[in-house]
Amino acid sequence: ILDALQHDGSLTNAALGERVHLSASQCSRRRAALEKAGLIRGYAARLDAQKLGLGLRAITRVNLRAHGQGHEDDFTRFLRAHPQVHAAFSVSGDADYVLDIRVRDLEAFAAFVHQDLLPHPQVAQVRSEIVLKTMKDGQALDLGRG
Repeated sequence: ILDALQHDGSLTNAALGERVHLSASQCSRRRAALEKAGLIRGYAARLDAQKLGLGLRAITRVNLRAHGQGHEDDFTRFLRAHPQVHAAFSVSGDADYVLDIRVRDLEAFAAFVHQDLLPHPQVAQVRSEIVLKTMKDGQALDLGRG
């Protein structure tokens, strides 16, 4: 059920039942239980960023000047306030954070970096790579295949 739903969250219980060889009512009960247990966090459409005018994607590594819960909370609030930050990760390695940034073009990216990100009082260093080609961009989790 989880595998089928992560590939197509719009499946009706009847269509889901056909795929997993259960009745629609069994699928409905199991889906509700999976949602209640938090295994299914929600349903969403995957949009085409390019067709929506967000043609530039950058992977940006950020180092902070200081560390600690207050600094992290402040930076998290900053990230949540900027919709061009599609995803953000606290990471190990040579950066404190890795950001997935989606914007219209290079000019919009430069504006975000120079007007918003670099002036943030916690930010010490920013390094970015512009995505030239997406080779794989999957959302589905490997459920028992690896």
